Amino acid sequence: MVKDLVPRIHFYDQDFVDMYDRTWVWIDELWKGKEDNPNFEEGYYTFDNSNHLRLFDAMLSSLFLVYSNQTYSPYSLIDFFYKMQEENGFIASEYDIDTLKPILSEGNPGGLTLPLLSYVEFMFYHKIGNKKRLKDVVPYLEKYFSWMKENYMDENGLYKVPYEATEMGNLERLGAVYTVDFNAMVAIFALYMSDIGDILNDKELAFKYKRVYFSIKTRINSMMWDPGTRFYYDLDANCERVMNKHVGAFWTLLAEIPNDEYALFLIDQLKDPEEFGTDNPFPTVPKSSKFYSPEGNGYSSGVVPFATYMIVKGLIKYDSFVFARECSIRLMYDILDTLHPDQEEMGDVWEVYKSESEGPAAGNNRKRYLPMVALMTITLVIENIIGLDISLPRKTVYWTMQNLEAMGIEKLSLKKNNITILSNKNTRGWEIRLESEKLYYFTIEVLEEEKKKTLPIPSGKCSMLIDKL
Repeated sequence: MVKDLVPRIHFYDQDFVDMYDRTWVWIDELWKGKEDNPNFEEGYYTFDNSNHLRLFDAMLSSLFLVYSNQTYSPYSLIDFFYKMQEENGFIASEYDIDTLKPILSEGNPGGLTLPLLSYVEFMFYHKIGNKKRLKDVVPYLEKYFSWMKENYMDENGLYKVPYEATEMGNLERLGAVYTVDFNAMVAIFALYMSDIGDILNDKELAFKYKRVYFSIKTRINSMMWDPGTRFYYDLDANCERVMNKHVGAFWTLLAEIPNDEYALFLIDQLKDPEEFGTDNPFPTVPKSSKFYSPEGNGYSSGVVPFATYMIVKGLIKYDSFVFARECSIRLMYDILDTLHPDQEEMGDVWEVYKSESEGPAAGNNRKRYLPMVALMTITLVIENIIGLDISLPRKTVYWTMQNLEAMGIEKLSLKKNNITILSNKNTRGWEIRLESEKLYYFTIEVLEEEKKKTLPIPSGKCSMLIDKL
């Protein structure tokens, strides 16, 4: 059983644990590998019956496959695209796995998708710890960025891309030319390339992309921020703001673009029930938008788990862990309510959800689209609901708990070191039980108790009492 090969999670709501386990079973049942197609050298490459491999799906999938204890290689999906890179840096957003030819559409003739590869590689490094890989992939990333810059950067320093490249489906753009979400993602690419340069002690690489980052950050803040409505907007051909609020503006949080004041304004809108703070957060457009529908209508106003992932990760950058966790839990409950695990007739999981009631959004909506759903049911469960931040190269595990609850993770592989971290209440009070094969450094922070402690955890078994911190 695949459940015996991946980490086990513990949580006070057993439905969350069952959903996590069920997702891994679905991955095992639906993913296809090299035995299905000789063009794929190793690992797993697709999750449905098509013969198409999409870079967007590969990037999303890698963010949860890093938690598979190497049962499913997160590298192989991404490495396929590196191997397909052309001399000018071009990597298509989609390939036919049988012919190895790029699949280009009328709406996206250049084959562009979200520039998140440096973010993905940075996550690989901290979850799997392969520094040599970072050095090996930098040439691919640099060439890809040069190709994107050459073909899509305008004279004003902003990127003008097809709507398809934003991966936001039928979201209404009202004639926008410079989209805030894609430009914020360019900033994210540069930000993490600079971080990779710091990890590799490559000062030239780090400085080069710091300049790129601050250049586009300055343009987004000066051109896309509207001081009257306190929000970021797309721009039209004349660089005038298109006053059409949508969820793409919150990519700026993950890119660390807003200052603290701007960020507070954005977060207020995420909390406002008449804007983006619906029962199931967050619709792609606010309730105040003329395009909003409680039924969702696909990406036009539905709740997209990928967008929720992005917002949660952005909120963490601005010290909003509790709110980010609350939003993750609310979406998780909506996924569970739609699946109906405790009823006779089972439902399913979907690409897009309604914002004010349970169920899949109306319109085009893929069932069991795992690259999207598993971001929630695996990655956000481990990182933001349980609250574990793991860095293998630093040999650190940082556990942020909102309050004391029975939860944790068991047999998580940190390279060749399996660790277990569980919290439980017994006669002595709240206790953290730890087990490890090698030394690592563990930080526990309980926000509501205002307690924080960092300790070296030796090999073997040990425990710590929260009351003694």
